[in-house]
Amino acid sequence: MKLATLLFLSALAFAQAPPKDAHHAAVDDRGDHAMGFSHEKTTHHFLLYKDGGAIQVTANDPRDTDSRDEIQMHLGHIAMMFTAGNFEIPMLVHDQVPPGVPTMKKLKGEIKYTYEKLDLGGRVRIVTRNPDALAAIHEFLKFQITDHQTGDPLSVTPMR
Repeated sequence: MKLATLLFLSALAFAQAPPKDAHHAAVDDRGDHAMGFSHEKTTHHFLLYKDGGAIQVTANDPRDTDSRDEIQMHLGHIAMMFTAGNFEIPMLVHDQVPPGVPTMKKLKGEIKYTYEKLDLGGRVRIVTRNPDALAAIHEFLKFQITDHQTGDPLSVTPMR
């Protein structure tokens, strides 16, 4: 009788607990909609550098020109929006204000966002000389790494 009760309670607790990846799945779904391309057909990287960092997205298949073109359009748009202090897309994707964003908005004149086209996608380089802006950029990128589960290092790495 005790074993049956224990199994019943365990099953009940499991049924009531949301799946571990529910948040991540929601981030992916909102991201696909906001970015205009599939997270399953692309690879995201968020990289921390000593002068800032980078957001890089590439198509997984070199023949997938649709994803490549959408990535390039999206990242070009992101560079312009972030330059203007507009972080609506990451706020929509993550359903919250990502850490670092308030400081990045406040210090937008101290941060340079440059879009770079890549063969399979693109990259937004984020550069600053302001220590407070740098800390905010790193906080923002670490959050992206964690919330998108990219597996990128959470520490400063050499530029690639």
